[in-house]
This record gives sequence, structure tokens and C-alpha cells, in this order.
Amino acid sequence: MQMVDMFYDQLEDAKQRKVPFVIPIGTIEYHALHASCGTDTMVINGVLRELEKTKEIVVCPPIWYGVASYAVSGPEKGTIQVDVDAYENYLYCILKSMIYGGVKNIYCVAHHQTEEAGLMPMTLACHKAGKKVIMEYMEETRGKGWWGSNDYADYYENLGSGDDPFSYIKVIPLLSAEAQHKCGGFDHAGKYESSLMYALYPDHVDLERTKKNTEWFALNSVETSMELGKHMVQCALETLDKIIV
Repeated sequence: MQMVDMFYDQLEDAKQRKVPFVIPIGTIEYHALHASCGTDTMVINGVLRELEKTKEIVVCPPIWYGVASYAVSGPEKGTIQVDVDAYENYLYCILKSMIYGGVKNIYCVAHHQTEEAGLMPMTLACHKAGKKVIMEYMEETRGKGWWGSNDYADYYENLGSGDDPFSYIKVIPLLSAEAQHKCGGFDHAGKYESSLMYALYPDHVDLERTKKNTEWFALNSVETSMELGKHMVQCALETLDKIIV
């Protein structure tokens, strides 16, 4: 289900049943000469589109602008960089509205700079915003000292479950480290990411333009293939199906 298409009673029902609410965490960034600048966000949207076919989830509107950084290119090539502090506060406001509104099963799914599922500025901002919201929510609704009260004597028994408040918001990569290994690799605008995008949005990858790339990270984009892309989509789906519950 797409959140923007849902009516109030449908949203309330999803909240009550703790259906996963999934937020695509994206960026607008230069992806060489052959792939669109929305690649990082679009691949998440595309995989979730496929996941929707087999799993009940609520797909929230993507956050298109993100902490892209100017590591790959400057703004002159289309990269739009949001300062990490501003981004963290923006995401904090979104997550706060959702948590206080009764959504207690949120997944922030990122693809940008998620090699080996490592923590980078954007994913760190997501983690920080999420934890800040939860700490404030629990203190405001349960009072100071909530964790130390006897009401939470079973805290460790529920650790990681739906009853664990620190599991209300989870930050995960589109491709886990395990999925990346199964795919055979991970890159930026190279054969792996380009193939993933090509399988999901073939009209947003121009195979002829791959031959014009001169930057090191995009040289092997000439090896972009639908077969590899579909394999990567399947790897992502298998992992997400296990993680998103």
C-alpha cells in the first residue's frame, strides 16, 4: 500500500496491526553520464514496489533530498547536498509525527553509501533522529525513569521484539552486507548499481552513454546487464522479506 493513497481508516488499521511503515531514504546525486540523478532513491522505490506484491507494507513517500556529500561530484553536476544536522532535524520531525501518531513499526531504508552496510553520515543521521524521538516519546508518555521502573522488568526478555521501544524505528540498507556478497559486489554508478537500476527502471539507464564515461567508478558500467540487475533485485527482496516484519 502506498501511504499517499490510503484513507484514514486504512492507516489506523495498519497502525493497530503494526504493519511495517517503510520510508525510502534517498538522495539526488550525479551518477555518471548514463544513469539518472535519482538512482539512489529510485532503486529503493523499485524494490519496494516488488516487495509490495508479496508482503503487506505501507510505503511512505520517499525523502528524495539527503546527505549526498560532494565526494563524487560538486553541485555543478546535479548533486544536491543537505547538511547532516539539518537533515537529522528534518527526519526527526517526520519520525516524531509518526511515532506520536501511533506508528510503532517503522523502517528507514537507505541505499546511498551503504557499502558493507556500514554507517555513514546519512544513515547515522537516521539512527540519531530515531533514537532521539524514542527517548523523548518514552519519557513524555511514561515519565522520567521509565526504563528503571518495575514496569520494564521484562525489558531484556522483549529486546528486539515489537514490544521493545527501541525497535519502533529501524534503519536498514536496501542491500544488506550479506545481500551485497550474494550479488557479487556493490558500487556507485558502476555495473552493479547500474544493473540494479536497469532492471527496475530500464528507461533511466542509457547503455550507449556508458561508453562515454571516463571516471574510474563508472568505467565498468559498460557491463550493465538485465540478468545481473534482476539477480540483485531478488537478493534485496530475499533479505528485506526476512528483516521487515
